[in-house]
Amino acid sequence: MPEIITAENIFNEIKETIGENVLKQKSVSFIEGDKADAVTSQFKRLFGRQKPIHRLFGGGKSADVLLWRNKKISGGVLAGATAIWVLLEWLDYHFLTLVCFALILGMLAQFLWSNVSGLLSSRSASKPPRLVVPNDVFVDIGKSVGAEVNEALKFLQDVALGGNLKQFLIVVGSLWAAAIIGSWCNFITVLYIGFVAAHTLPVLYERYEDQVDSFGDQVLDQLQHHYRKLDTVLLSRIPKGKLTAKKFE
Repeated sequence: MPEIITAENIFNEIKETIGENVLKQKSVSFIEGDKADAVTSQFKRLFGRQKPIHRLFGGGKSADVLLWRNKKISGGVLAGATAIWVLLEWLDYHFLTLVCFALILGMLAQFLWSNVSGLLSSRSASKPPRLVVPNDVFVDIGKSVGAEVNEALKFLQDVALGGNLKQFLIVVGSLWAAAIIGSWCNFITVLYIGFVAAHTLPVLYERYEDQVDSFGDQVLDQLQHHYRKLDTVLLSRIPKGKLTAKKFE
């Protein structure tokens, strides 16, 4: 009996040792694979992005709409924006006209609801629900818009007073290019193009992330190469002056 127990114990210990070694090797390879994937993904991500696309857009309902998590809602929002743009641009409707027509349709629908429901049913006429927009919505929108405008103004003022002539010329050139693009189409069309881009580009990037990241790396390398040439030929020869020595009270 002792010899049989000893043999069984030795056999069990050998099995446990082999099993532990296999698990260790699998865990080490799994960790190393995760590290390699993390390094490659971090290297390939556009502009050094660390968070997923959904989290970058806030991770809430707005992110779900932009990334088409619910195709019916996203499609409805995009179709509504397209209809408004067609009415304003192609059919030459004015914004005030559309608002008045929308209010008329809303009042007509409520009028029919309150009267027809009383005629069809013996009970008292049902009252349509009240349409109330919470005050917090306007407060949040105002705060968000105000914060973004103040950040943009702060950036432009810092560039104007910072004394960095290269950055100043780049920002002025960008604004000049935006002004030229704005002369090609009106403000409503620019807003619509931005709206469509916000509802199409993020979901396309999320679907073809690897291809876009590799292409973006190549484009950024080419831009940096051309910028270094421009800096060597032109920008480095521009006299800096003593703009930083001035103090503004």
